[in-house]
Amino acid sequence: MGVFIFVTFPRDKSNLSYRYFLGNKLLIGTIIYQMDKSRDDSRMDTNSIRRENLRALAARYPTQAEFAAACGTAPSVISLIVSPNPKRNLGPQLARRIEEATGMPHGWLDQPHSASEIRKPVANGKIESEGIDQWSDDTPLDDDEIELPFLKEVELSAGGGKTVVEVSGTRKLRFGKYTVRNLGVQPDQAVCVSVSGNSMEPVLQNGGTVAVDRGKNKVSDVVDGKMYALSHAGHVRVKQLYRLARGGLRLRSFNRDEHPDEEYTAEQLIEEDIEIIGRVFWGASFF
Repeated sequence: MGVFIFVTFPRDKSNLSYRYFLGNKLLIGTIIYQMDKSRDDSRMDTNSIRRENLRALAARYPTQAEFAAACGTAPSVISLIVSPNPKRNLGPQLARRIEEATGMPHGWLDQPHSASEIRKPVANGKIESEGIDQWSDDTPLDDDEIELPFLKEVELSAGGGKTVVEVSGTRKLRFGKYTVRNLGVQPDQAVCVSVSGNSMEPVLQNGGTVAVDRGKNKVSDVVDGKMYALSHAGHVRVKQLYRLARGGLRLRSFNRDEHPDEEYTAEQLIEEDIEIIGRVFWGASFF
C-alpha cells in the first residue's frame, strides 16, 4: 500500500495544506505551521537603532543645539545623524560619549527601547524627566539643582530717573546644575533677566525670561549674531550683537520693522553707559 503526499504552501505560510492517498482514499488535512517571525521581520541594524534612540534623547531638550552642547559636540554633527535624510551614522565612540554625558548606561544607544521606556527617567540619569514637578519658594533644592537669581532695574534713591541693574534678593528660577554646566556656564556666573517690549518678537515675547552667562561680558567675547543681555543706562535690554571695528557694537532686534539696528563706537558705548551683562544661553516665553 503506497502513500503519496502533496503539500501546498499558502502565500502567508500561516499553515500548510496537505493531501495524501492511503490506499485508494484521498485524505485532506491542515498542518499548523509556526513561523519563525524573526527570520521574516526586517530587523533594525545597529546604526538605525542608535539613530532612533538619539532622536528620542534629543527630543528631551528644548533645542537640538542645547542637546549637542550637553553631549559635548557640534549641533551640525547631531543634525547630520538625526535628520530625516541622515548623512552620517552614530559611531561607537561618539555613542559612548553621549551615553556618559546623558547618564545612560554603557551600550544603551545600541539597544531597542519602547517609547515608554525612553520617556522614563533612568535611575542614575542626568536628564530631567518630561514631567513638571511642583515646588514652592521653601522647597529644598535637590542635589542636582541650582537657583539662578534675577536681575532687576532699581531707581537710585538720589532720584533724577537714574536706574541701575541689581540682583533681586527674592526672585529666583531653578535649573538643573548638570544642564547649566554642560552648556559651558559656571552656575555662579548665571543670572536671569526679564524681556521687556516687542523688539525680540517672535522669538522672545514681552515678559519672557532669559538666562545669561555673565562670564561672557566683554566685547571681545561677542560671537556675531548671538543674543546678549545689556545694561543700557541702568535698563536691561536683550539684543543680537555684532562686533564692529575698533571695539564698537551693532545691536540688532528680531523685530527689525519697528526696531532698526543701532550702532555704537567704543567711545559711544562708554558715553551711553552700555555694558554687556552676558550671553543668553536659555530663553522662555508665554504665548
